[in-house]
Amino acid sequence: MDTMPLFYLYLCGAEDRTQCLTCASTIKMDKFTAHLFDIYKQVLGEGIAQTVFLGLNRSDYMFQRSADGSPALKQIEINTISASFGGLASRTPAVHQHVLNVLSKTKEAAKILSNNPSKGLALGIAKAWELYGSANAQVLLIAQEKERNIFDQRAIENELLAKKIHVIRRRFEDVSEKGSLDQDRRLFMDGQEIAVVYFRDGYMPTQYSTQNWKARLLLERSCAVKCPDIATQLAGTKKVQQELSRAGVLEMLLPGQPEAVARLRATFAGLYSLDMGEEGDQAITEALAAPNRFVLKPQREGGGNNLYGEEMVQALEQLKDREERASYILMEKIEPEPFANCLLRPGSPVRVVQCISELGIFGVYVRQGKTLVMNKHVGHLLRTKAIEHADGGVAAGVAVLDNPYPV
Repeated sequence: MDTMPLFYLYLCGAEDRTQCLTCASTIKMDKFTAHLFDIYKQVLGEGIAQTVFLGLNRSDYMFQRSADGSPALKQIEINTISASFGGLASRTPAVHQHVLNVLSKTKEAAKILSNNPSKGLALGIAKAWELYGSANAQVLLIAQEKERNIFDQRAIENELLAKKIHVIRRRFEDVSEKGSLDQDRRLFMDGQEIAVVYFRDGYMPTQYSTQNWKARLLLERSCAVKCPDIATQLAGTKKVQQELSRAGVLEMLLPGQPEAVARLRATFAGLYSLDMGEEGDQAITEALAAPNRFVLKPQREGGGNNLYGEEMVQALEQLKDREERASYILMEKIEPEPFANCLLRPGSPVRVVQCISELGIFGVYVRQGKTLVMNKHVGHLLRTKAIEHADGGVAAGVAVLDNPYPV
């Protein structure tokens, strides 16, 4: 995946240009994006205190089935906040190796690819902690009150603990009640200095009360390393992804690198603005004429938000003459080649079904000021689901964790 470090280079550029890439039409129509952007502007106006920047991202792909039958890797999205399953994906190879060994398929077991993204993700946090420069500071993990994915997170915490870096888990509400900044804008939680804030919460509107928004602002104003800082979260929105696909934008972000631009652009599926005007009108007309070729995406993370088929048609019919349509983008629907596989799911018998898979590549970048300190991919995530499910992932109970099997 030699394109992965390039994605983080253009993300760094997108962060610096968030103000021009996050279009006013989307901010006007989407309250959640607008609130994030308001915090970004407030912090920018005050002066950004942090000097070290950390990204733990996951770029998701499917293999598009082309007309001649050859596969082409196409990007679905890039996740810049709370990119999950790095911990559990580190354990999945051992599960499949064990099953194959029990079945005396030792040769097949040996082919399972090694994979340890939790180690690489922790390495990025550890480097950011080191560059922050306070040996007694801790890592603050912002967690949900009822966290179902805690064991995925614990894998990264344990890697950090092995490096003698301590992690404390707190909610936004805890930050609001007990977090503080000193005169140098150093962040303290329960009196303990914080070097890195790692968000595993804060990517959906329902996760923010008025109190939680105040806590997010407090964190963003601090000189602690945020993962992600609010500019990086905005750079990962669907609207920014769509704007980055426009002709000339990658060239602006990666000047003098035509080969890198070409490799990145080759992974882009079609992305279309729904802003008011001729361009948006044309996109809607094409989607209504051929709904099976498109996906309607709001500015949301967490899965289960996209609209397909008849649901998409109904939504577009309602939105086509309203400014609210600017809070969505249209994306070309990626059509991977289905294959037969067995899915093990709670409460369901094991059966062979037609499936498709989604490949996620974890990447880490760390920069200090304008100096790039680390930029590499650190592992992968494969999720498989039956073709009967258009949307939804592992958390929704639709997809399962899987491993690539080289043949």
